Amino acid sequence: MESITRLLNQINIITLEIETKYPEIYKFLDEDTLTLPFREHPKINAEILFDYLQSLKQLLSHHKETHLLN
Repeated sequence: MESITRLLNQINIITLEIETKYPEIYKFLDEDTLTLPFREHPKINAEILFDYLQSLKQLLSHHKETHLLN
């Protein structure tokens, strides 16, 4: 598993890419159920950050496949 610092860096990079190149999907990041904790004070660890990073990558990939090719 990657380190938390490395995962956070990757999350920042992909979030910035989405914000600058694909603002039409950036607005949906706040509504992503993966970003909404189920508990008041959720514990954030490398596994959770890795899953979130994967969800961002999937979101971006899906958007490119479905919207940019049409």
